[in-house]
Amino acid sequence: MTITLHKNDLPADLDLGTIIAVDTETMGLISHRDRLCLIQLSAGDGNAHLVQFEKGCYDAPHLKALLGNPKVAKLFHYGRFDIAAIDLYLGVLCEPVYCTKIASKLVRTFTDRHGLKSLCQDLLGVDISKQQQSSDWGAAELSTDQLAYAASDVLYLHALKEKLDHMLAREGRTEFAQKCFEFLPSRAQLDLAGWPETDIFAH
Repeated sequence: MTITLHKNDLPADLDLGTIIAVDTETMGLISHRDRLCLIQLSAGDGNAHLVQFEKGCYDAPHLKALLGNPKVAKLFHYGRFDIAAIDLYLGVLCEPVYCTKIASKLVRTFTDRHGLKSLCQDLLGVDISKQQQSSDWGAAELSTDQLAYAASDVLYLHALKEKLDHMLAREGRTEFAQKCFEFLPSRAQLDLAGWPETDIFAH
């Protein structure tokens, strides 16, 4: 495994293929308050590329071109949060997208454990650490443990997608999942616009 840290943008010549795993680290869980600090990417080859942003430095033309490319699928776990953060700070709405958490909730109805750690354990037999989840992602220098944690959030998403796609097809829920994925960017925009907790489909 190789973890490569980039400052403020990706190199112009980096090719990550047509489906990339994506995750974000922020200063907290309130998008308008807690700034975007890091974006993690992986092509599913066991390597991770991390883009660390200096405060206010969100130009990132190469990263924006990649995330905004409609020919590149973006693979998330709980994409609702990450898509909103990327839209708010980079001005890019990620499409098309896939979310392993949504896929898990559609097919793993025998459990309420849909976190990334549980999925990696149950479907891949991999134990990932979440110890650095609440650390200071705004620090100028990130620790080795922080970099390893951030990378682990994208390194296994391709393998999880493969397992979950099989289960979705087996249970006849692939179309349901696809429609949920298509709506996900709009759900993220509703969060940013002021409807984060409101069920607009309720009576």
